[in-house]
Amino acid sequence: MIEHRTQIRVRYAETDRMGYVYYGNYAAYFEVARVEMLRSLGFSYRELEDKGVLLPVVDFKVRYVQPARYDDLLDIHTRISVLPTARITFTYETRNQEGVLLNEAETTLVFVDAESGRPRKAPDDLLKVMAEKLS
Repeated sequence: MIEHRTQIRVRYAETDRMGYVYYGNYAAYFEVARVEMLRSLGFSYRELEDKGVLLPVVDFKVRYVQPARYDDLLDIHTRISVLPTARITFTYETRNQEGVLLNEAETTLVFVDAESGRPRKAPDDLLKVMAEKLS
């Protein structure tokens, strides 16, 4: 399993009238977490895009347990447990600074050729790094 942790501090603008993080903001938090996970493996979204590989989200699931609030320090634990093919699935677990579970989520992205707009397999160099980590 490939694992990575990312911390994000909740900003006031990300909360709703109840003082909770607005549910739609979690998609952005998970994007930060997966971008940082890929960066920790030696790959950046920018470099992938410059090589003509796009990664749109095709599925997003989340189960909310407790709300996050303004100024909470969120710890997002991101995992990849299966070597990607044309799709890559990230799972997330978000906890606050007290270690309380706030949510669990999953996103599936598809590797797309920027020129044709068609799905393609994951880049070989990314697969090589991930295969070493998953073995």
